[in-house]
Amino acid sequence: MKKWQLFGTTVIGASLLLGACGGGNSDSGKGSGEVKGDGSSTVGPIIEKLNEKFAKDNSDVTVSNGTAGTGGGFEKFISGSTDFSNASRPIKDEEKKKLDDKGIKYDEFKIAQDGVTITVNKDNDFVDELTKEQLNEIYSGKAKTWKDVNSKWPDKEIKAFSPDQSHGTYDFFSEEIMDKKDIKAEKNADTNTIVQSVEKNKDSVGYFGYNFYKQNKDKLKEVKIKDENGKLTEPTKKTIQDGSYALSRPLYIYTNEKKLKDNEGFQDFMKFVMKDKGKSAEDAGFVALPEKDYTEQQSKLKDIIGKDSDKKDSKKEDK
Repeated sequence: MKKWQLFGTTVIGASLLLGACGGGNSDSGKGSGEVKGDGSSTVGPIIEKLNEKFAKDNSDVTVSNGTAGTGGGFEKFISGSTDFSNASRPIKDEEKKKLDDKGIKYDEFKIAQDGVTITVNKDNDFVDELTKEQLNEIYSGKAKTWKDVNSKWPDKEIKAFSPDQSHGTYDFFSEEIMDKKDIKAEKNADTNTIVQSVEKNKDSVGYFGYNFYKQNKDKLKEVKIKDENGKLTEPTKKTIQDGSYALSRPLYIYTNEKKLKDNEGFQDFMKFVMKDKGKSAEDAGFVALPEKDYTEQQSKLKDIIGKDSDKKDSKKEDK
């Protein structure tokens, strides 16, 4: 009988240990061992869905995953305490340098597509669309009231909510909307708290990953993004996947190359991630990449692991 265990919640999020703990050896003929990950709370639900499927046929491999945030995850990855790091933004130059200084070679894999979604309170009957410039005014503190954003809107103080600096979503928004300047808003490490804050405050605005909006769309109102040419975009499966939504972004797993080559269980997990082709991402409320992207990355993974991997896979299929 397989058992699933959910370990305690910390200030920075839940640390999730997902693995099959059955007795005896696995009859799958696959790798064994422990694989540790941490990072983005946005990517976390995708890893959870992947591991639920993976563990069914890989009872000798235990995959644990924390949600310290993209930045916090990279700190652990750089220290060498994790095998992979989940991220909702690309790795930064300073993080690359720290890895290089420690002699850690890494590889980047895209696993899904997301669309950062702007929301207001469900009872807000005047905000249907915002430009990036208007979002900048709100989150820089320049616009104090909704009337400051649009003279036709009410003279009500804006309550702006944002993920904190540990989140890749914060970094993405800062780069796309704020010209990398600080975001002035009530910040929180827990995305669910941001959702609840927008839900409870009539004059609020907040942003987070697409899956959080999908899970709470009956409680929130989504805001479309208007570009400089007057074109409106909104987050849908199609616009997020093809990148036409103004705030689309890829989601990543970064792997420690040496640990990947040394750990057959880790190899099996990453092969499964690519073979899944975004189904688990869809299950978690995100959007799969185009299928060709997964095919290309399967080839990349095979090149990293080496030719011996093909022989191992062949033996497994013969069993």
